[in-house]
Amino acid sequence: MIISRPTSPWVGVLGSLLYGVQAVAAIQLDIRSTDSIKKAASTVAYGMMSYYHGNETGMPVGLLPDPYYWWEAGAMFGQMVEYWHLTGDKTYNDVVTKGLLAQIETTEDFMPQNQTRTEGNDDQAFWAFAAMSAAELKFPDPPPDQPSWLALAQAVFNEQAHRWDTQHCGGGLRWQIFAWNKGYDYKNSISNGGFFQLAARLARYTGNQTYADWADKSWDWMIDIKLMTPDYRVYDGANIDKNCSAPSELQWTYNVGTMLMGAANMYNFTDGDPKWRSRTEGLLNASQLFFPQSLGGDIMQEIACEPQKSCNNDQPSFKAYLSRWMAATTQIAPFSEGYVMKKLRASAQGAAKQCSGPPNGGTTCGRTWNTAVWDGKLGVGEEMSALSVIQNLLIQKVAPPVTLKKGGTSKSNPEAGTGPVNPTPIDPVLTRKVTTGDRAGAGILTAIVLAVLLGSTWWISF
Repeated sequence: MIISRPTSPWVGVLGSLLYGVQAVAAIQLDIRSTDSIKKAASTVAYGMMSYYHGNETGMPVGLLPDPYYWWEAGAMFGQMVEYWHLTGDKTYNDVVTKGLLAQIETTEDFMPQNQTRTEGNDDQAFWAFAAMSAAELKFPDPPPDQPSWLALAQAVFNEQAHRWDTQHCGGGLRWQIFAWNKGYDYKNSISNGGFFQLAARLARYTGNQTYADWADKSWDWMIDIKLMTPDYRVYDGANIDKNCSAPSELQWTYNVGTMLMGAANMYNFTDGDPKWRSRTEGLLNASQLFFPQSLGGDIMQEIACEPQKSCNNDQPSFKAYLSRWMAATTQIAPFSEGYVMKKLRASAQGAAKQCSGPPNGGTTCGRTWNTAVWDGKLGVGEEMSALSVIQNLLIQKVAPPVTLKKGGTSKSNPEAGTGPVNPTPIDPVLTRKVTTGDRAGAGILTAIVLAVLLGSTWWISF
Protein backbone atom coordinates (compact mmCIF):
# COMPACT_ATOMS: atom_id res chain seq x y z
CA MET A 1 0.00 0.00 0.00
CA ILE A 2 1.38 3.39 -0.95
CA ILE A 3 -1.65 5.59 -0.47
CA SER A 4 -0.09 7.83 2.16
CA ARG A 5 2.49 9.25 -0.21
CA PRO A 6 1.57 12.75 -1.35
CA THR A 7 1.04 13.90 -4.90
CA SER A 8 3.93 15.99 -6.19
CA PRO A 9 2.89 19.58 -6.88
CA TRP A 10 4.98 19.95 -10.03
CA VAL A 11 3.20 17.10 -11.79
CA GLY A 12 -0.18 18.65 -11.05
CA VAL A 13 0.92 22.15 -12.03
CA LEU A 14 2.37 20.98 -15.34
CA GLY A 15 -0.76 19.03 -16.15
CA SER A 16 -2.95 22.02 -15.26
CA LEU A 17 -0.96 24.34 -17.50
CA LEU A 18 -1.23 21.97 -20.43
CA TYR A 19 -4.82 20.89 -19.85
CA GLY A 20 -6.33 23.76 -21.76
CA VAL A 21 -4.04 23.27 -24.74
CA GLN A 22 -5.76 21.60 -27.68
CA ALA A 23 -4.26 18.23 -28.51
CA VAL A 24 -2.95 18.04 -32.09
CA ALA A 25 -2.80 14.24 -32.34
CA ALA A 26 -3.55 11.01 -30.52
CA ILE A 27 -2.30 7.46 -30.66
CA GLN A 28 -3.97 5.57 -33.47
CA LEU A 29 -4.77 1.98 -32.57
CA ASP A 30 -6.35 -0.75 -34.66
CA ILE A 31 -6.77 -3.65 -32.24
CA ARG A 32 -7.02 -6.10 -35.18
CA SER A 33 -3.60 -5.14 -36.54
CA THR A 34 -0.36 -6.43 -35.01
CA ASP A 35 1.60 -3.66 -36.69
CA SER A 36 -0.75 -1.00 -35.34
CA ILE A 37 -0.52 -2.40 -31.80
CA LYS A 38 3.28 -2.50 -31.98
CA LYS A 39 3.45 1.06 -33.32
CA ALA A 40 1.16 2.33 -30.58
CA ALA A 41 3.15 0.46 -27.92
CA SER A 42 6.40 1.90 -29.29
CA THR A 43 5.03 5.42 -29.02
CA VAL A 44 3.92 4.96 -25.41
CA ALA A 45 7.14 3.14 -24.46
CA TYR A 46 9.13 6.12 -25.72
CA GLY A 47 6.93 8.47 -23.71
CA MET A 48 7.39 6.44 -20.54
CA MET A 49 11.14 5.95 -20.92
CA SER A 50 11.61 9.67 -21.54
CA TYR A 51 11.09 10.09 -17.77
CA TYR A 52 14.13 7.90 -17.09
CA HIS A 53 17.56 9.55 -17.15
CA GLY A 54 19.70 6.77 -15.71
CA ASN A 55 21.31 6.24 -19.10
CA GLU A 56 22.62 9.81 -19.14
CA THR A 57 26.07 10.83 -17.89
CA GLY A 58 26.15 11.59 -14.17
CA MET A 59 22.60 10.41 -13.46
CA PRO A 60 21.79 7.58 -11.00
CA VAL A 61 21.34 4.27 -12.80
CA GLY A 62 18.16 2.35 -12.08
CA LEU A 63 16.24 5.21 -10.47
CA LEU A 64 13.48 7.51 -11.63
CA PRO A 65 13.71 11.20 -10.70
CA ASP A 66 11.54 12.78 -8.01
CA PRO A 67 8.69 12.47 -7.27
CA TYR A 68 8.85 8.77 -8.15
CA TYR A 69 9.79 6.22 -5.53
CA TRP A 70 12.29 3.38 -5.96
CA TRP A 71 9.67 0.68 -6.44
CA GLU A 72 8.17 2.27 -9.55
CA ALA A 73 11.48 2.08 -11.40
CA GLY A 74 11.46 -1.67 -10.80
CA ALA A 75 7.90 -1.86 -12.09
CA MET A 76 8.91 0.16 -15.15
CA PHE A 77 11.82 -2.14 -15.96
CA GLY A 78 9.53 -5.15 -15.55
CA GLN A 79 7.17 -3.52 -18.01
CA MET A 80 10.00 -3.08 -20.51
CA VAL A 81 11.06 -6.72 -20.19
CA GLU A 82 7.53 -7.61 -21.23
CA TYR A 83 7.55 -4.92 -23.94
CA TRP A 84 10.55 -6.64 -25.54
CA HIS A 85 8.86 -10.04 -25.33
CA LEU A 86 5.57 -8.85 -26.79
CA THR A 87 6.88 -6.59 -29.56
CA GLY A 88 10.37 -7.90 -30.33
CA ASP A 89 11.77 -4.37 -29.99
CA LYS A 90 15.28 -4.55 -28.46
CA THR A 91 15.78 -0.78 -28.27
CA TYR A 92 15.67 -0.58 -24.48
CA ASN A 93 17.19 -3.94 -23.49
CA ASP A 94 20.61 -2.63 -22.51
CA VAL A 95 19.10 0.20 -20.45
CA VAL A 96 16.77 -2.25 -18.70
CA THR A 97 19.55 -4.72 -17.88
CA LYS A 98 21.82 -2.02 -16.46
CA GLY A 99 18.96 -0.49 -14.49
CA LEU A 100 17.99 -3.78 -12.86
CA LEU A 101 21.54 -4.81 -12.02
CA ALA A 102 22.36 -1.39 -10.57
CA GLN A 103 19.96 -2.02 -7.69
CA ILE A 104 21.12 -5.43 -6.49
CA GLU A 105 23.86 -4.42 -4.02
CA THR A 106 26.74 -6.70 -2.98
CA THR A 107 24.25 -9.02 -1.26
CA GLU A 108 22.90 -9.97 -4.71
CA ASP A 109 19.36 -8.96 -3.89
CA PHE A 110 17.18 -5.90 -4.27
CA MET A 111 18.08 -4.24 -0.97
CA PRO A 112 20.05 -1.10 -1.89
CA GLN A 113 21.36 0.68 1.19
CA ASN A 114 20.28 4.08 -0.10
CA GLN A 115 16.61 3.06 -0.14
CA THR A 116 16.08 2.10 3.50
CA ARG A 117 13.92 5.20 4.12
CA THR A 118 11.29 4.02 1.64
CA GLU A 119 11.74 0.34 0.80
CA GLY A 120 8.87 -1.89 1.83
CA ASN A 121 8.20 -5.55 1.16
CA ASP A 122 5.87 -4.56 -1.67
CA ASP A 123 8.55 -2.33 -3.20
CA GLN A 124 11.11 -5.12 -3.16
CA ALA A 125 8.54 -7.47 -4.68
CA PHE A 126 8.15 -5.32 -7.79
CA TRP A 127 11.87 -5.61 -8.50
CA ALA A 128 11.59 -9.35 -7.96
CA PHE A 129 8.67 -9.46 -10.43
CA ALA A 130 10.88 -7.79 -13.03
CA ALA A 131 13.62 -10.37 -12.47
CA MET A 132 11.08 -13.20 -12.51
CA SER A 133 9.63 -11.98 -15.81
CA ALA A 134 13.15 -11.80 -17.25
CA ALA A 135 13.68 -15.46 -16.31
CA GLU A 136 10.26 -16.62 -17.52
CA LEU A 137 10.40 -14.74 -20.83
CA LYS A 138 14.08 -15.54 -21.55
CA PHE A 139 15.20 -11.93 -21.51
CA PRO A 140 18.94 -11.84 -22.31
CA ASP A 141 20.90 -13.12 -19.31
CA PRO A 142 23.05 -10.79 -17.18
CA PRO A 143 26.85 -10.88 -17.62
CA PRO A 144 28.51 -14.03 -16.19
CA ASP A 145 29.82 -12.17 -13.13
CA GLN A 146 26.28 -11.18 -12.07
CA PRO A 147 23.55 -13.26 -10.40
CA SER A 148 20.95 -14.75 -12.71
CA TRP A 149 17.48 -13.28 -13.03
CA LEU A 150 16.05 -16.33 -11.30
CA ALA A 151 18.54 -16.09 -8.43
CA LEU A 152 17.56 -12.46 -7.84
CA ALA A 153 13.90 -13.44 -7.53
CA GLN A 154 14.84 -16.33 -5.25
CA ALA A 155 16.84 -13.99 -3.02
CA VAL A 156 13.82 -11.75 -2.51
CA PHE A 157 11.61 -14.74 -1.77
CA ASN A 158 14.05 -16.09 0.84
CA GLU A 159 14.39 -12.73 2.53
CA GLN A 160 10.65 -12.21 2.69
CA ALA A 161 10.01 -15.73 3.97
CA HIS A 162 12.47 -14.88 6.76
CA ARG A 163 10.35 -11.81 7.58
CA TRP A 164 7.11 -13.80 7.97
CA ASP A 165 5.82 -12.46 11.27
CA THR A 166 3.91 -14.92 13.45
CA GLN A 167 3.98 -12.64 16.52
CA HIS A 168 1.28 -10.38 15.12
CA CYS A 169 -1.92 -11.47 13.38
CA GLY A 170 -0.76 -15.07 13.19
CA GLY A 171 1.56 -14.54 10.24
CA GLY A 172 2.00 -12.40 7.18
CA LEU A 173 4.44 -9.72 6.09
CA ARG A 174 4.45 -6.19 7.38
CA TRP A 175 4.17 -3.47 4.76
CA GLN A 176 7.53 -1.97 5.70
CA ILE A 177 10.82 -3.78 6.18
CA PHE A 178 12.41 -1.33 8.59
CA ALA A 179 10.87 -0.31 11.91
CA TRP A 180 11.56 3.40 11.42
CA ASN A 181 9.33 3.67 8.34
CA LYS A 182 5.68 4.67 8.52
CA GLY A 183 3.54 1.61 7.91
CA TYR A 184 5.68 -0.86 9.84
CA ASP A 185 2.60 -1.60 11.94
CA TYR A 186 0.49 -2.41 8.86
CA LYS A 187 0.10 -5.70 7.02
CA ASN A 188 -1.11 -5.00 3.52
CA SER A 189 -2.36 -7.08 0.64
CA ILE A 190 0.13 -5.95 -1.96
CA SER A 191 3.07 -7.07 0.22
CA ASN A 192 1.47 -10.39 1.11
CA GLY A 193 -0.12 -10.85 -2.29
CA GLY A 194 3.22 -10.02 -3.87
CA PHE A 195 4.88 -12.71 -1.76
CA PHE A 196 2.13 -15.15 -2.73
CA GLN A 197 2.57 -14.35 -6.41
CA LEU A 198 6.35 -14.66 -6.24
CA ALA A 199 6.11 -18.02 -4.46
CA ALA A 200 3.62 -19.32 -7.02
CA ARG A 201 5.72 -18.20 -9.98
CA LEU A 202 8.85 -19.74 -8.47
CA ALA A 203 6.95 -22.99 -7.88
CA ARG A 204 5.88 -23.12 -11.51
CA TYR A 205 9.29 -22.15 -12.88
CA THR A 206 11.44 -24.41 -10.69
CA GLY A 207 9.03 -27.24 -9.86
CA ASN A 208 10.06 -26.90 -6.20
CA GLN A 209 7.20 -27.83 -3.85
CA THR A 210 8.58 -25.62 -1.06
CA TYR A 211 7.58 -22.51 -3.00
CA ALA A 212 4.11 -23.96 -3.56
CA ASP A 213 3.76 -24.66 0.16
CA TRP A 214 4.52 -21.03 0.91
CA ALA A 215 1.99 -19.94 -1.70
CA ASP A 216 -0.65 -22.09 0.00
CA LYS A 217 0.35 -20.74 3.40
CA SER A 218 0.16 -17.08 2.38
CA TRP A 219 -3.17 -17.59 0.58
CA ASP A 220 -4.69 -19.27 3.65
CA TRP A 221 -3.40 -16.51 5.91
CA MET A 222 -5.00 -13.79 3.80
CA ILE A 223 -8.32 -15.64 3.91
CA ASP A 224 -8.07 -16.28 7.65
CA ILE A 225 -7.25 -12.66 8.45
CA LYS A 226 -10.04 -11.49 6.10
CA LEU A 227 -7.81 -9.47 3.79
CA MET A 228 -9.57 -11.48 1.10
CA THR A 229 -13.27 -12.23 1.34
CA PRO A 230 -15.10 -15.45 0.38
CA ASP A 231 -16.14 -13.73 -2.87
CA TYR A 232 -12.49 -12.80 -3.57
CA ARG A 233 -12.58 -9.10 -2.88
CA VAL A 234 -9.08 -8.13 -1.82
CA TYR A 235 -8.90 -5.40 0.81
CA ASP A 236 -5.99 -3.03 1.29
CA GLY A 237 -4.56 -4.12 4.66
CA ALA A 238 -4.91 -4.05 8.43
CA ASN A 239 -3.07 -2.65 11.46
CA ILE A 240 -1.37 -5.08 13.81
CA ASP A 241 -2.40 -3.18 16.94
CA LYS A 242 -5.91 -4.61 16.45
CA ASN A 243 -4.54 -8.03 15.53
CA CYS A 244 -5.49 -7.26 11.93
CA SER A 245 -9.16 -7.58 12.92
CA ALA A 246 -10.37 -4.40 11.19
CA PRO A 247 -9.03 -4.34 7.63
CA SER A 248 -9.28 -1.26 5.45
CA GLU A 249 -11.83 -2.13 2.79
CA LEU A 250 -10.23 0.02 0.10
CA GLN A 251 -9.81 -1.98 -3.10
CA TRP A 252 -7.12 -1.41 -5.71
CA THR A 253 -6.58 -3.00 -9.11
CA TYR A 254 -3.14 -4.32 -8.30
CA ASN A 255 -4.31 -6.21 -5.21
CA VAL A 256 -6.79 -8.42 -7.05
CA GLY A 257 -4.24 -8.56 -9.88
CA THR A 258 -1.41 -9.96 -7.81
CA MET A 259 -3.67 -12.61 -6.29
CA LEU A 260 -4.95 -13.52 -9.76
CA MET A 261 -1.41 -13.92 -11.11
CA GLY A 262 -0.47 -16.15 -8.20
CA ALA A 263 -3.62 -18.27 -8.44
CA ALA A 264 -3.18 -18.78 -12.19
CA ASN A 265 0.40 -19.91 -11.66
CA MET A 266 -0.73 -22.35 -8.99
CA TYR A 267 -3.43 -23.67 -11.35
CA ASN A 268 -0.71 -24.27 -13.94
CA PHE A 269 1.76 -25.73 -11.44
CA THR A 270 -0.82 -28.21 -10.14
CA ASP A 271 -1.80 -29.31 -13.66
CA GLY A 272 -5.25 -27.79 -13.42
CA ASP A 273 -6.27 -28.48 -9.83
CA PRO A 274 -10.01 -27.61 -9.65
CA LYS A 275 -9.34 -25.72 -6.40
CA TRP A 276 -7.02 -23.30 -8.14
CA ARG A 277 -9.28 -23.02 -11.17
CA SER A 278 -12.14 -22.01 -8.87
CA ARG A 279 -9.94 -19.45 -7.15
CA THR A 280 -8.69 -18.04 -10.44
CA GLU A 281 -12.25 -17.73 -11.73
CA GLY A 282 -13.33 -16.13 -8.46
CA LEU A 283 -10.64 -13.47 -8.73
CA LEU A 284 -11.52 -12.80 -12.37
CA ASN A 285 -15.13 -12.29 -11.32
CA ALA A 286 -14.01 -9.98 -8.50
CA SER A 287 -11.98 -7.92 -10.98
CA GLN A 288 -15.26 -6.84 -12.59
CA LEU A 289 -15.40 -4.19 -9.87
CA PHE A 290 -12.71 -2.30 -11.78
CA PHE A 291 -14.67 -2.37 -15.04
CA PRO A 292 -17.74 -0.37 -13.94
CA GLN A 293 -21.03 -0.80 -15.73
CA SER A 294 -21.24 2.98 -15.82
CA LEU A 295 -18.34 2.88 -18.31
CA GLY A 296 -19.80 -0.01 -20.30
CA GLY A 297 -18.45 -2.86 -18.19
CA ASP A 298 -15.16 -3.39 -20.04
CA ILE A 299 -13.07 -0.24 -19.47
CA MET A 300 -10.73 -0.36 -16.51
CA GLN A 301 -10.91 2.29 -13.81
CA GLU A 302 -9.05 2.77 -10.52
CA ILE A 303 -12.27 3.15 -8.57
CA ALA A 304 -10.68 4.20 -5.26
CA CYS A 305 -9.22 7.41 -6.66
CA GLU A 306 -10.00 8.11 -10.34
CA PRO A 307 -13.64 9.21 -9.99
CA GLN A 308 -12.69 11.38 -6.99
CA LYS A 309 -9.63 12.79 -8.85
CA SER A 310 -7.56 11.96 -5.77
CA CYS A 311 -4.89 9.59 -7.15
CA ASN A 312 -1.37 10.23 -5.90
CA ASN A 313 1.87 9.71 -7.85
CA ASP A 314 1.91 5.94 -7.35
CA GLN A 315 -1.68 4.96 -8.04
CA PRO A 316 -1.90 5.86 -11.76
CA SER A 317 0.41 2.92 -12.47
CA PHE A 318 -1.75 0.33 -10.71
CA LYS A 319 -3.85 -0.44 -13.80
CA ALA A 320 -0.65 -1.50 -15.54
CA TYR A 321 -0.27 -4.44 -13.18
CA LEU A 322 -3.84 -5.68 -13.41
CA SER A 323 -3.53 -5.46 -17.21
CA ARG A 324 -0.28 -7.42 -17.35
CA TRP A 325 -1.39 -10.06 -14.85
CA MET A 326 -4.76 -10.58 -16.50
CA ALA A 327 -2.98 -11.02 -19.83
CA ALA A 328 -0.42 -13.45 -18.39
CA THR A 329 -3.27 -15.44 -16.86
CA THR A 330 -4.61 -16.23 -20.34
CA GLN A 331 -1.40 -18.10 -21.17
CA ILE A 332 -1.18 -20.28 -18.07
CA ALA A 333 -4.91 -20.63 -17.38
CA PRO A 334 -6.34 -20.55 -20.94
CA PHE A 335 -9.98 -20.79 -19.83
CA SER A 336 -9.69 -17.09 -18.88
CA GLU A 337 -8.96 -15.83 -22.40
CA GLY A 338 -12.47 -14.84 -23.47
CA TYR A 339 -13.23 -12.84 -20.35
CA VAL A 340 -9.83 -11.15 -20.19
CA MET A 341 -9.26 -10.20 -23.81
CA LYS A 342 -12.66 -8.58 -24.17
CA LYS A 343 -11.78 -6.21 -21.37
CA LEU A 344 -8.22 -5.57 -22.47
CA ARG A 345 -9.35 -4.69 -26.00
CA ALA A 346 -11.92 -2.16 -24.80
CA SER A 347 -9.52 -0.69 -22.24
CA ALA A 348 -6.68 -0.46 -24.77
CA GLN A 349 -8.89 1.44 -27.19
CA GLY A 350 -9.84 3.83 -24.41
CA ALA A 351 -6.24 4.26 -23.28
CA ALA A 352 -5.03 5.02 -26.80
CA LYS A 353 -7.67 7.72 -27.23
CA GLN A 354 -6.70 9.23 -23.88
CA CYS A 355 -3.07 9.41 -25.07
CA SER A 356 -3.74 12.76 -26.73
CA GLY A 357 -2.06 15.28 -24.42
CA PRO A 358 -0.03 18.11 -26.00
CA PRO A 359 3.44 16.96 -24.89
CA ASN A 360 5.25 14.46 -27.14
CA GLY A 361 3.41 15.62 -30.23
CA GLY A 362 -0.05 15.08 -28.80
CA THR A 363 0.52 11.51 -27.59
CA THR A 364 0.96 12.02 -23.85
CA CYS A 365 -1.25 9.61 -21.92
CA GLY A 366 -3.77 10.57 -19.27
CA ARG A 367 -5.51 8.23 -16.87
CA THR A 368 -9.27 8.28 -17.62
CA TRP A 369 -9.78 5.72 -20.38
CA ASN A 370 -13.48 6.39 -20.85
CA THR A 371 -12.98 9.69 -22.65
CA ALA A 372 -10.98 10.74 -25.68
CA VAL A 373 -10.43 14.20 -24.22
CA TRP A 374 -7.07 14.30 -22.43
CA ASP A 375 -7.68 14.75 -18.70
CA GLY A 376 -4.58 16.86 -18.02
CA LYS A 377 -2.82 14.09 -16.08
CA LEU A 378 0.63 12.91 -17.05
CA GLY A 379 3.50 10.90 -15.63
CA VAL A 380 5.24 7.56 -15.51
CA GLY A 381 2.18 5.82 -14.10
CA GLU A 382 -0.16 7.06 -16.81
CA GLU A 383 2.27 5.99 -19.54
CA MET A 384 2.92 2.62 -17.89
CA SER A 385 -0.76 1.75 -17.57
CA ALA A 386 -1.50 2.70 -21.17
CA LEU A 387 1.54 0.77 -22.42
CA SER A 388 0.62 -2.32 -20.46
CA VAL A 389 -2.93 -2.59 -21.68
CA ILE A 390 -1.99 -1.82 -25.29
CA GLN A 391 1.02 -4.12 -25.60
CA ASN A 392 -0.80 -7.02 -23.96
CA LEU A 393 -3.17 -7.20 -26.90
CA LEU A 394 -0.28 -9.21 -28.38
CA ILE A 395 -0.24 -11.78 -25.57
CA GLN A 396 -1.72 -14.59 -27.67
CA LYS A 397 0.92 -14.08 -30.37
CA VAL A 398 3.94 -14.82 -28.17
CA ALA A 399 5.25 -17.90 -26.38
CA PRO A 400 4.05 -18.52 -22.82
CA PRO A 401 6.43 -18.21 -19.84
CA VAL A 402 9.03 -20.97 -19.77
CA THR A 403 10.09 -23.17 -16.87
CA LEU A 404 13.39 -24.79 -15.96
CA LYS A 405 12.16 -28.04 -17.52
CA LYS A 406 10.67 -26.40 -20.60
CA GLY A 407 13.06 -23.94 -22.18
CA GLY A 408 14.27 -21.93 -19.18
CA THR A 409 17.95 -20.95 -19.09
CA SER A 410 18.16 -18.73 -16.01
CA LYS A 411 20.19 -20.57 -13.36
CA SER A 412 18.65 -21.46 -10.02
CA ASN A 413 20.20 -20.58 -6.66
CA PRO A 414 17.80 -21.73 -3.92
CA GLU A 415 20.15 -20.34 -1.25
CA ALA A 416 20.17 -16.80 -2.64
CA GLY A 417 19.40 -14.19 0.00
CA THR A 418 20.15 -16.51 2.92
CA GLY A 419 23.84 -15.73 3.51
CA PRO A 420 25.35 -14.08 6.61
CA VAL A 421 25.41 -10.70 4.88
CA ASN A 422 21.64 -10.77 4.48
CA PRO A 423 20.44 -7.65 6.32
CA THR A 424 18.32 -8.12 9.39
CA PRO A 425 15.06 -6.17 9.15
CA ILE A 426 15.08 -4.73 12.64
CA ASP A 427 17.15 -4.23 15.70
CA PRO A 428 14.97 -4.83 18.80
CA VAL A 429 16.50 -1.71 20.36
CA LEU A 430 14.75 0.35 17.70
CA THR A 431 11.28 -0.86 18.63
CA ARG A 432 11.22 -1.46 22.38
CA LYS A 433 9.41 1.04 24.57
CA VAL A 434 11.38 3.73 26.38
CA THR A 435 11.28 3.08 30.14
CA THR A 436 11.65 5.37 33.15
CA GLY A 437 15.10 3.89 33.63
CA ASP A 438 16.03 4.81 30.07
CA ARG A 439 14.93 8.39 30.67
CA ALA A 440 16.86 8.59 33.94
CA GLY A 441 19.97 7.17 32.30
CA ALA A 442 19.63 9.61 29.44
CA GLY A 443 19.33 12.48 31.95
CA ILE A 444 22.49 11.44 33.80
CA LEU A 445 24.39 11.09 30.52
CA THR A 446 23.20 14.51 29.39
CA ALA A 447 24.36 16.06 32.67
CA ILE A 448 27.80 14.47 32.31
CA VAL A 449 28.19 15.63 28.71
CA LEU A 450 27.06 19.14 29.66
CA ALA A 451 29.59 19.30 32.51
CA VAL A 452 32.37 18.22 30.16
CA LEU A 453 31.38 20.82 27.61
CA LEU A 454 31.25 23.59 30.22
CA GLY A 455 34.65 22.58 31.52
CA SER A 456 36.07 22.64 28.01
CA THR A 457 34.59 26.08 27.41
CA TRP A 458 36.11 27.40 30.67
CA TRP A 459 39.55 26.05 29.67
CA ILE A 460 39.33 27.53 26.17
CA SER A 461 38.46 30.98 27.59
CA PHE A 462 41.86 31.29 29.26
